[in-house]
Amino acid sequence: MDEENEKKDMFVELAKVKGAPTPLKINDEAAISPDEGEGTLTVDVYEDGDDIVVQSTVAGVEDDKLEVNITTESVTIRGERERKDEVSDKDYYYQELFWGTFSRSVILPHEVDPEHSSASLKNGILTIRMPKLDRAKGKKLKVKADN
Repeated sequence: MDEENEKKDMFVELAKVKGAPTPLKINDEAAISPDEGEGTLTVDVYEDGDDIVVQSTVAGVEDDKLEVNITTESVTIRGERERKDEVSDKDYYYQELFWGTFSRSVILPHEVDPEHSSASLKNGILTIRMPKLDRAKGKKLKVKADN
């Protein structure tokens, strides 16, 4: 097949895809409609010096609708994205955004200190910073004499 025919076939296939909407996939799982349960967040987890950082896009979610739970080994993000406008199903061309409750739990690659962790929300990005625990590091104690 020559290059011109390949391009034509590609556009035919693209037209087929545009004509038949398919469910959005998140983490290799079909997106869940609000009637079917919770949605799943996508996350980035990385190391930044002495911290483990988890970031997730939560655009459209009010900060009072977000909950972050941290243990030494994991972090769980829960929330709800509420739809403000009602749109009839027949009026949609594409429907890929998730509305409703969502959650995501991540097993962390290193133990963290939940007490000194922080979470911030800026421009629709949730950033959770968790200082790593170093159990191998000892702590020197100064001995005080009782008089």
